[in-house]
Amino acid sequence: MANKIPSCELEKELFNSVFSKTPDYIKNLDILNFDNEGTFTFTLKREHLYPHSETNPEGLNLLEWFAGYAKEAKVSTAGIRGPQNILYPQDTRFPINLVGIVLATLAKALVARGKYEGKEIRKLAGSEVRYNSALYLDAIARIQAAQGIKTLVPQGRKTIPIWLASFLCYKLDLTGGEYITSSHGISVKTATKDLNSQGSQYLPEESLEFVDKIQEIFDTVEKQGSYEIKIAAKDNPLIDEKIMERLNDGVDLYVEYLKSGVAENLDGVKNMRGQLFVEAVGGCAYRTLSRVLEKLQISNKYVWNNIEEDPFFHSIGKYDTDPKGNKVFYDYSVDATVLAKRLNGEKYFPVIESLHYEEKLKPMPLGTVVLITDPDHDRLTVCQIEEVGNTPNLDELGVSYIHLGENRILTVYTANQAFLMLMDYRVRQLKHQGRFKNHPRFMIKTTASALSWDEWAGVNNIKVVNVPVGFKEIANIMKKVELQIRTNPNAEVKVDDVFGNEINLGVQPRLIFGGEESGGMIMGSEDMIESLAGRKAIAMREKSATEAIIVSSCLAAELEEENKTLSEYLSEIFEKNNIIAKFDVREDIAYYNESEPDIDKLKQAKLEGEKQRTKNDLFYLSLAIAIREGIANVDEVKNILGDAFPELSFKNLTDVKFVGDGTYLKFTDKYVEIRPSGTDAKTKAYSGGENLEEISKFSRILGNYSGERTELHKKLITGEFYENSKETALNYYLKFVDKGADNSVFEIPNYNY
Repeated sequence: MANKIPSCELEKELFNSVFSKTPDYIKNLDILNFDNEGTFTFTLKREHLYPHSETNPEGLNLLEWFAGYAKEAKVSTAGIRGPQNILYPQDTRFPINLVGIVLATLAKALVARGKYEGKEIRKLAGSEVRYNSALYLDAIARIQAAQGIKTLVPQGRKTIPIWLASFLCYKLDLTGGEYITSSHGISVKTATKDLNSQGSQYLPEESLEFVDKIQEIFDTVEKQGSYEIKIAAKDNPLIDEKIMERLNDGVDLYVEYLKSGVAENLDGVKNMRGQLFVEAVGGCAYRTLSRVLEKLQISNKYVWNNIEEDPFFHSIGKYDTDPKGNKVFYDYSVDATVLAKRLNGEKYFPVIESLHYEEKLKPMPLGTVVLITDPDHDRLTVCQIEEVGNTPNLDELGVSYIHLGENRILTVYTANQAFLMLMDYRVRQLKHQGRFKNHPRFMIKTTASALSWDEWAGVNNIKVVNVPVGFKEIANIMKKVELQIRTNPNAEVKVDDVFGNEINLGVQPRLIFGGEESGGMIMGSEDMIESLAGRKAIAMREKSATEAIIVSSCLAAELEEENKTLSEYLSEIFEKNNIIAKFDVREDIAYYNESEPDIDKLKQAKLEGEKQRTKNDLFYLSLAIAIREGIANVDEVKNILGDAFPELSFKNLTDVKFVGDGTYLKFTDKYVEIRPSGTDAKTKAYSGGENLEEISKFSRILGNYSGERTELHKKLITGEFYENSKETALNYYLKFVDKGADNSVFEIPNYNY
């Protein structure tokens, strides 16, 4: 399976490194041969559960793999993610591997069969462009077929974006879907993102159902010595490309959805003098977005870059030195907003720098809006070519930029800034149409997103529901709202936010925006979105870069007509809405090199990093839980923080709260959130406020803290309370998720397509 041809020297370096670090017994593994296109059986043996050794040559150490997999299933925010051996996907030393995907797929199929006995189960399987995605898609479809599950796959089993997979799960009333991606993560990472019948990512309790089923399989193997897993033929009729072919991979249905909302009037885009520049990182976006734009009759308004599908992502974000200057392959991911520091301390955008825009954007005139999407096409970064003379205004606004030469710069907007402009445009659009007043309006945002969104919403009479990080959290609120609308359509809808506030959304509310600072967003529909079987939703369950691109295009067209830049528009929004918290920052702290090809070193480094991450998290989390439990008050916590961080002032700190997955420090003029990654050895420190220098300092210092408990901390927080605070927090989170949740069981309809 190691017959991959590198596309460039950097990829060759990566391949050589992976090859040299892979032991011979892994290279010689051939227990799951999907080159066999006929029906076959894989026998899972007791020997596979234990480590490889001279006395156990068939060892795969699946018990250790499963321990890590089950642990991540409890906390995962976007699918069960991890690195894989890109050359030898059967390598079970890695979190994501072919054997693991086979086991997880079988377990999910058995759970579905148990729930829907005697019913026709239909699921969807799709992927983007990552290494081994075609193999994993084939495995998923063939295992499901062997279990009697009909699996819809795209024409030619080609790529589709995650949002389209999610949309079709809902629109076609499928039992769920499997999607292979790791969003904008590094190239060697991947994941199976599980989608339920709503098209929403699995909540932890849904993941644990199939995790328990894997445990049952392992128990059988231990008891009986083996377990047979059937794999259907590649051409099994239950693997269906024809439905997706008839539906044009769902593009026609999605265009219909867009036309009922953000693409209702595209005259401005059609009349644009200039063009928009679309960066299709990895290439997955092109195959679907180009067809959407064609159907909307605006395809001639876009110039494309990197449309070829490439698992190395055209070398974007890839370097031959790490941040410390060591000569080693290093991957910054393909998140265009990632900031790094050069050895001289200068900040820069490593991902955007690797796009070589000083050359690629030369033909594009001033004012051109640049739209950068990611490999599974759900996130968007908005940029614009401006004159270098605008830099003083940009500095004042807190808008970052890079120099393109010839007196030109490229402004790079955070999602906090870009999405504020998009939601403001959408509200103005609805008001112009006279429809804004037809419903009470609300938005759902993550706590880590901009304070300016809350301020803007208050001025525009839009209610705000704050939730933990992760789009499934946004989708969970949508479902709570829909349940109340469905059961009592004339009553006021009330939901709790993660801060513990009850939010009255009014009668028949409509979602104006749902999104997060990491670049994902969705906008609600005026009329409820209806599935083929009659289910109704206020918005789709997954973020969509296509929807964001359409709204961005409409705004760009309007600003071109007014001869105005995005930065001028942002400044107007700040002024018109009296926005105080104009600035936002995010400090990303990675405790190890994710690109390390030696899996043993990688595991050890990640383990040590997780300890650092957890110490950092528990220092703040235990304080938040202590306040919530009545063990401490805010003044006592102020003293602890002031003692630990004498260079920072906590005088105007008003509260410290657990917000589902992190600790939120609320000040009179800013906020700081410290959030540990649920899936990796990383910490993220977010902040927003009116003083950029100050919030940057808070994020940097609090985010990078070792987590070492001070004497004052120990005096207030007992060791037992400290150790139990994570479990206590999880119970609070589950109560938040469960309150008012729509727990109705999905009813499989009689399919007529």
